[in-house]
Amino acid sequence: MNFEKICVLGLGYIGLPTASTFATQGLRVIGVDVNQKVVETLRTGGLHIHEPGLRTLVQAALGSGNLTINQQPESADAFIIAVPTPFYDDKKADMRHVVAAAESIVPFLRPGNLVVLESTSPPRTTIDLLAPILERSGLKASDGQSDQSFLLAYSPERVLPGQILRELIENARVIGGIDRASADAGRDLYALFVRGEIILTNATTAEMVKLMENTYRDVNIAIANEFSLLAARFGIDVWEAITIANRHPRVKILKPGPGVGGHCIGVDPWFLVEAAPDLTPLIRTARQVNDRQPQVVVDMICRQLGNLNGRRIAVLGLAYKPDVDDLRESPAVEIAQALVHAGAQVRAYEPYKLDAQIPGVPSVRTLDEALAGAELVALLVAHTPLRELQPDELLKRTPARLLVDAVNGWANNDWEAAGFNLARLGVGGGAQ
Repeated sequence: MNFEKICVLGLGYIGLPTASTFATQGLRVIGVDVNQKVVETLRTGGLHIHEPGLRTLVQAALGSGNLTINQQPESADAFIIAVPTPFYDDKKADMRHVVAAAESIVPFLRPGNLVVLESTSPPRTTIDLLAPILERSGLKASDGQSDQSFLLAYSPERVLPGQILRELIENARVIGGIDRASADAGRDLYALFVRGEIILTNATTAEMVKLMENTYRDVNIAIANEFSLLAARFGIDVWEAITIANRHPRVKILKPGPGVGGHCIGVDPWFLVEAAPDLTPLIRTARQVNDRQPQVVVDMICRQLGNLNGRRIAVLGLAYKPDVDDLRESPAVEIAQALVHAGAQVRAYEPYKLDAQIPGVPSVRTLDEALAGAELVALLVAHTPLRELQPDELLKRTPARLLVDAVNGWANNDWEAAGFNLARLGVGGGAQ
């Protein structure tokens, strides 16, 4: 199938790189976002998200004239839906963005068009939710042989923030069609830039694959977090123990930490729990283990300071993982908010998002502002510039002598010799 023009709905961490990559391959691309601020930022040459190499890619796409930024879709050969799928407070999937994107396509859908859902979704979303909405166009989701049908597929993003541009091209791409013709059309579309293997399956299997990948990691992290609690109680170093255990050829324990954030690992398992609560006790428990980790870190800080009311705390890092600016579902944010709620005077510093605005959490633009006057410094994200802080450097920049390291970022420096009291997650009495 040949494609000359595509429409990408959602210009976030996945949609914008995808739209820009297609544009640099010579396709005409309409990039759509309902957020007027995002549209204006991109149109004026700015960028609303941080990802290595993305600015250069977007500028090249816009400069070529192949990428146009709009608030509304228009007619195209293919439509890619890459909008957020968060969850409600009760952990049920919030599909409103997908529904709205699908509804916006309906007036422009023509026979033979391909629609691809990339947003992470509960099983059977493509068949049971997306197809009926698109069929309001009067067309039928079928094999494309009828002159009144369209093609429909699911193809999940499987990229790592910080490496999105490389992995978008090099990673294997899973394409699940509602039938073989739809899967084949999806393959033809993504083959325009994907160098990794393109694997064809059905739509529900593709949805399940994405959820399985992230759920597997979530369960692995949960056991690592429980190991960290056990190690602290038994007076050992969990990081050393995991390193030794992983020398076994069939063992690969992931890292413990302050919790699991981001828009994938901390969210996707709930889609399976929602879809089949009677079949997912392990998945639910793993989520609960990881969700309690922010409180574990707060408890560590309490043991260092005692009553938190009025105590001055420098929080280093707000992103959900190292060296990105993504604050979605971040456990660091949850910790900072909990400290404020307990009465602490918090100053948070996020080096990759200096304009971070967290409800109730004062955020500062420089490290020195965060450290000034602090009684305790909490390392919550293993950002490279934060991990590389040295004891002698910190001595000069803050009166704080109490440190809490929730990510094993300061393990290799002799903080105690410099006069600091360092509590590390999963070490000694750091968490019980």
